[in-house]
Amino acid sequence: MALIVCFMGLSLIFSQIVSANFYTDIDMAYGTDHTQILENGQTLKLSLDQISGCRFQSKNEYLFGQINMKIRLVPGNSAGTVTAYYLSSDGSQHDEMDFEFLGNLSGDPYIVQTNVFSQCQGNREQRIYLWFDPIADFHTYSVLWNPQQILFSVDGIAVRVFKNNKDLGVAYPESQAMRIYGSLWDGDSWATRGGLVKIDWSKAPFVTYFRNLSMDGCLSTFPSAKDCATKSWWSEELSSTQKKQLTWVHKKYMVYDYCSDTVKFPNGPPAECTSNASF
Repeated sequence: MALIVCFMGLSLIFSQIVSANFYTDIDMAYGTDHTQILENGQTLKLSLDQISGCRFQSKNEYLFGQINMKIRLVPGNSAGTVTAYYLSSDGSQHDEMDFEFLGNLSGDPYIVQTNVFSQCQGNREQRIYLWFDPIADFHTYSVLWNPQQILFSVDGIAVRVFKNNKDLGVAYPESQAMRIYGSLWDGDSWATRGGLVKIDWSKAPFVTYFRNLSMDGCLSTFPSAKDCATKSWWSEELSSTQKKQLTWVHKKYMVYDYCSDTVKFPNGPPAECTSNASF
């Protein structure tokens, strides 16, 4: 663990690089009896049945960072289940950034939903199919969050960007520290085909695995503290390669984009859509 002390006024920040151990760096929020820690703390097994799902959270809160997690999703008929991996702050005006993996009928592809909340305002869903089988092996799902952008990546391939567009009047998550969460839960009211396909509980327990969580972020006691400029990801913006990756993913695999939803936004898309669409 490497610690760097930074100062910004009276605010004290610790920049921390952690390869997390699920024994020591994670708390169970609920469903402890539906989890199992494996491989000396490097892997966490989550299960869901009609009694309960489960959720874990990081002990520490982060204000900006690079977060990576390997996940192997629920196999077989997982329709109605939701595996979630996200960052979130507390409070009624919370910020949040999500990966949500929406279960499927056997043989149908998983849908990956990303979303961004700022000051409790969401409705920014994008959905993609994956270009590989996410139940056959572990794959790495990453969130880079800095003052310029939030970048979602899968196995190092950029799949979504949400830029800081304060100049357009768009709220951006930058003042509330967040914990890292993972969960497996019953989402059959909405997750698979808008809730038309329900969970087949005869297939329970449903099981997913999280592995090798790494957190390179700024630990802050003061929500307004932002100085972590020594980190390589602090000023990172989209490279030409990442722009090409985004174009490829959106053209071949995107199945829903809130920016194109004229029912949800009859008066035109939110202000950030033009900026984000242009990468």
